[in-house]
Amino acid sequence: MRWPPDQQTWPLARYSRQILCRPHRWHVQEHGAGDTILLIHGAGGATQSFRNLFPLLAQNHHVIAVDLPGQGFTQCGAQHRCGLDHMAQDLVALCRHENWEPALIVGHSAGVPIALRMWELGVRPLRGIVGINAALGTFKGVAGWLFPMMAKVLAATPFSARIFAATTTRNSVRTLIQGTGSTLDEAGIDLYYRLATDRAHVDATLAMMAQWSLDGLLARLGRIDAPVHLITGLGDKSVPPQTSRDAAALLANARLTELPHLGHLAHEEDAATIAALITAT
Repeated sequence: MRWPPDQQTWPLARYSRQILCRPHRWHVQEHGAGDTILLIHGAGGATQSFRNLFPLLAQNHHVIAVDLPGQGFTQCGAQHRCGLDHMAQDLVALCRHENWEPALIVGHSAGVPIALRMWELGVRPLRGIVGINAALGTFKGVAGWLFPMMAKVLAATPFSARIFAATTTRNSVRTLIQGTGSTLDEAGIDLYYRLATDRAHVDATLAMMAQWSLDGLLARLGRIDAPVHLITGLGDKSVPPQTSRDAAALLANARLTELPHLGHLAHEEDAATIAALITAT
């Protein structure tokens, strides 16, 4: 995404700024006073994912939302640092660079493993971690090797991101959102369309998928003693609710909340309910 032209019409643009913390030039949105809450979006998303949640939390907290490397408005300075470990390391470095001491880290989907990895690396929020539809499982069967392989091929193929961005339509984005089990308004769909038609964003998302591996983290899950509150929408068609149940059973200090009426983008569908659960954590 282009800074500043595209940013000017982005949700909550008045709270946006860029931070150079090598190797990336980060885009963050920051507002409010009180305990610090750090928001981490999932793969393919950006700060717009928290457009409804952010203002609610900022009423009583200091809230920071960050775009992951290459996604949204964060400029990726090292394409090989888009996997779980590297992104967690670089976010830890950003927190230390800005003297942020989160009291709570809230992750959505793939943002949850990143939050847990940050805990392992020494960023240990006193109130713990909240995971919304946490992507804490691996693909089963053929998909276990086929999907990562496809991502690696696409990421290594010249022009694949350009072709994807050029051929994506609003209808295809609408179908994709519906396939997650969530329902968004047209404004929400349009924001995902803007992301999906941006070549740099697509390229970074593919790089993240190609480099993603949860094997090490999942093997250590039982040794992570962070207070973790997992929230899962029972209508989630992207990450099965059983994934959160299994993770909650393995984590040393976890609790689980199930919401029957929400899908994968639960925090976008019903920000008030999610904000209340986060605030009570």
